[in-house]
Amino acid sequence: MNDAPSILLPPAYLAPINYYACLLHFHVEIEQFANYSRRTYFNRCRIATANGAIDLSIPVEKMADKTLVRDVRISDDNNWQITHWRAIESAYSSSPFFEFYQDDLRPFYTKKYLFLFDFDRELQQTILNLIGLPYDITYSVDYKKNVESGIIDSREMIHPKENNVTLQKYFNLIQYYQVFEQKHGFLPGLSIIDLLFNMGNETRLILGNSLKTI
Repeated sequence: MNDAPSILLPPAYLAPINYYACLLHFHVEIEQFANYSRRTYFNRCRIATANGAIDLSIPVEKMADKTLVRDVRISDDNNWQITHWRAIESAYSSSPFFEFYQDDLRPFYTKKYLFLFDFDRELQQTILNLIGLPYDITYSVDYKKNVESGIIDSREMIHPKENNVTLQKYFNLIQYYQVFEQKHGFLPGLSIIDLLFNMGNETRLILGNSLKTI
């Protein structure tokens, strides 16, 4: 990692798999002073269900224009934690490693969080621990429109509606077993939990083998 390139990423909720490949292969800085945008994975993730890929979205409280991501508050509307966990359980209960990891993740769907940034950060740390990756992440101290030379600016590269989640310039995701693959074919661009629940301790190996030559 000492000679690894640096990359600037947005915060994300159960981020796509190649986002986690970045956490393995790059020195990572998470942007916390950008303005909140709905067109990101900050409050949503994508999972595979029996009916195909779906997005799970965390509701946020109404906010002023140009609210920083670090200041976005979670709304308790619609019992979203219960809804999300039931969807995850329904989608992955038959996957090979769901029972192995569920007790580590379920508490995030019962504990109350005020700020979305804190929720994302703690959940990310837990997933990194499960994968066996060091939590070697820094956080921005201010917002820079133009980043320093040598740093890959990926703050705008991950948009759910544009399906621009693969960072294909840097990664070529290896296909892996998915529970509903026979029904829907292999679904790319899913949350890291899809890889974790389906492949278990092979998750780090798959992430490690996905890097293209930089």
